[in-house]
Amino acid sequence: MASAALPTLRDGELTLRPIRVRDARALERALIENRAWLRRWEATYPGGGVVIDAKGSIRNLLAHARSGHGLPFVLEVDGTLVGQLNVSSIAYGSLSSATIGYWVSQSVAGRGLTPTAVALATDYCFGALRLHRMEICIRPENAPSLRVVEKLGFRYEGLRRRYIHIDGDWRDHFAFGLLQEEVPRGVLRRWRDGQVPAGVAEPPAVDRAAAAHALVLPSRPSAGWGAIGG
Repeated sequence: MASAALPTLRDGELTLRPIRVRDARALERALIENRAWLRRWEATYPGGGVVIDAKGSIRNLLAHARSGHGLPFVLEVDGTLVGQLNVSSIAYGSLSSATIGYWVSQSVAGRGLTPTAVALATDYCFGALRLHRMEICIRPENAPSLRVVEKLGFRYEGLRRRYIHIDGDWRDHFAFGLLQEEVPRGVLRRWRDGQVPAGVAEPPAVDRAAAAHALVLPSRPSAGWGAIGG
């Protein structure tokens, strides 16, 4: 499927807009200011360090957007960049699915911006792109991200062992999914109307225990900067 113009999505104080190359300086500043807040969730490379290159990262994201396989957004509040949300691995046809990843600045955490952004992006993918399934993968110890999928009713689907290289080592992730037919009136509206089913995002005890065991294994020092993971 050919790429289309990237949308700008809004709700209340939040604007979710396409990332631009000229966002590089503001993006780099936000990442540096939130270094301690985000470091544990940064995707890294197994082979070595990663140089901060916001402009190169943005150009790579925009290339994926032009090919129709990604939707790279920034989150803004009052014109200030406060985070990113990327819809990636977009596939059409018999799969019709995509994956969402995100981060927000510590200064705006807890204000409901992240679930709102995820809901807006998911509703766009289900409505405008006609995708069937959205996925979010989250590290078991990332409590704020786990609250996002709980609020929005993404279903727990399983434990992925040593799934993504994060903060210097291969890390387990919990996988969550949502289907278009589960939210006929939209993700944002279901959440705001208090219609999210309880408990669907809760991992079973056996998977929590397996993930907790993995967390105590020794890990290598961080390999440096990269894209932010869950």
